[in-house]
Amino acid sequence: MTNMIKRGAFIVFEGCDRSGKSTQSRLLVEHLQKTAVPVKHMVFPERSSNIGQLINGYLTNKQDLNDETIHLLFAANRWEHTNEILNLLKSGTTLVVDRYSYSGVVYSAAKGMSLKWCMSPENGLPRPDIVFYLKAEADALLDRGNYGEERYEKKEFQMKVAKIYEEIYEKEKDYWHQVDAKQNPSDIHEQIKEKFADILKNVETNEISQIKW
Repeated sequence: MTNMIKRGAFIVFEGCDRSGKSTQSRLLVEHLQKTAVPVKHMVFPERSSNIGQLINGYLTNKQDLNDETIHLLFAANRWEHTNEILNLLKSGTTLVVDRYSYSGVVYSAAKGMSLKWCMSPENGLPRPDIVFYLKAEADALLDRGNYGEERYEKKEFQMKVAKIYEEIYEKEKDYWHQVDAKQNPSDIHEQIKEKFADILKNVETNEISQIKW
């Protein structure tokens, strides 16, 4: 009799630009690799696909697209990787993802678009087991490296982003975990490791759910 494969955990990091998502997702991946947990690191937007290249051109200010078009391209970029996400999770691989649906919704809504309209294309995507929300005020992020290089890295805009993240956090507390991003990165990492250990145990008996907004 063969043992059933335990599915992997779906972990997402969200927060304003330069809040430490990339650092914390990388540290978690390195920790899991050292502890022999099968893991894959993903970053959205995933810029290598045809859709991803269009998004990259927009983010680096090389191409202009209207707000509705870029929002739908971000959503399509997630949908085109859905089968990969599901197959990896079901095969026992834990996914650590830097940005996901919530960034797409928050950043478009911060431009003044309807939150309900922005959420609509995300319905049905695989829902994370936990979202680590790295919370920090926009002022605290200004002195972090390379801030301001991409289209959305402007203080006023990031203040709007932070406000909408808070609104979503209040609605999604059952699977969002807020972390103070102003702490030392090593301290944040220790908190995330501890929380992740609980999540990994729980996913063994939980099905992969879908985003429903």
